[in-house]
Amino acid sequence: MQFQNLAIESLAYELPPVSVSSREIEDRLRHVMGNLKVPTRTLELLTGIVERRFWNEGTQVHEAAARVAKRAIAAAGIAADAVGVLINTSVCKDYLEPSMASLVHGDVGLSERCLNFDVSNACLGFMNGIEVAGRMIESGLADYALLVDGESSRQVVESTIDRLSAPGATAKDFWDNFATLTLGSAAVAMVLCRADRSRTTHRVNGSVTLADTSQSRLCTGTAERMVTDSTRLLKAGVHLAQKTWQLAAEQLVSWSPAGIRRFVCHQVGESHMRALCDALHIDFNKCFLSYPTHGNVGPAAVPLTLALAAEAGELKSGDHVALMGIGSGLNVTMMSVTW
Repeated sequence: MQFQNLAIESLAYELPPVSVSSREIEDRLRHVMGNLKVPTRTLELLTGIVERRFWNEGTQVHEAAARVAKRAIAAAGIAADAVGVLINTSVCKDYLEPSMASLVHGDVGLSERCLNFDVSNACLGFMNGIEVAGRMIESGLADYALLVDGESSRQVVESTIDRLSAPGATAKDFWDNFATLTLGSAAVAMVLCRADRSRTTHRVNGSVTLADTSQSRLCTGTAERMVTDSTRLLKAGVHLAQKTWQLAAEQLVSWSPAGIRRFVCHQVGESHMRALCDALHIDFNKCFLSYPTHGNVGPAAVPLTLALAAEAGELKSGDHVALMGIGSGLNVTMMSVTW
C-alpha cells in the first residue's frame, strides 16, 4: 500500500498515574515462585521491564482516550468539527457496546457528520487504523482523521496474580501467564490529514502486511485472563516478520537497515526486541525503547513510542522512520514514515 498525500499532523499521549514495578509484582508472587523454584527478579531480567503503569481503580479507558484526543486536536490546530472520521483501535473496551469510538466521539464533541467506529486487531490495531484512515483521506472521504487508543492492564494483571497465588498453581500455569505480567497501560491519539493541508513534514509513505493465521491461538485473552505460548509466539512472529521485511524491501522506497534511521516497534520486552533485530539484521541501538518503563501497552505501543521518541529529540526532520508491529493472530505490519 502506497500513500501519496498522507501526513501525521499531531500526536498526544497520557500515562496512568500508578507506577508498578516488576519487583512489586514478584513480591506478591514470592510464595508461588519459591514453590516453583523460579529465581527472583526473573520478570525484570527476562523482559527488561522495570515498571509499567496502571490507571486508578474505576478509570474507564474511553475517558483517557477522549482526553488525549482533545489534546491531539488542539496540537493539530484544527476545530473539532474538522475531523471527518474517528477510529478507536484499543484492545480494551469499557463495554461490548456501544463502540469505544462512539463514547470518545461524544466526549470530545465531534460533528454528527464525523464517522466513528472501532478497528481491532490485537497489537496491530493502531497501525491498521492509520492504513484505513489513510485510504479514506486519499480517496477524499475526509480531510482529517483522529485515531485514539486507550489501554488498561490493571484488571488482567491483578486477576493473573490472584490466580497464580491460589493453591495448586503449577509451573505451566506460571509460564502460560508470564506474558500477562508484562502488560502496561496508556492512552494515545494521532491526527492524520491530507499532506497538502499539513503544517508538518511528517509523511506516511506506505505499508505492507502479511498474515499467518495458522498461528492464531498462540496468545488468547479475555479481560480476566491471557494465556500465551511465548516461545512459539516469538519464533512464529519473527519468522513472519522476516517475510514481511522482504516484502517491504520490494515495495517501499529505501527499506533497508542502512536506509532507515530509527525503528519504532510494538514492544513486548527485551528478548523479543533483540530476537527481531537479530533476524532482520537491525542495529538494536536504532530502536527507540519504551518497554523498560511502560511494559507492553498493546496497540498503543507504536504511537506512544513514536511520541516519546519525538519528545526526546530522537527524530529529526527528514528521518526515515520504520513503524513495525507483530500482533497475535499472527499479523505483521511494517510502515514507512518520513519525519
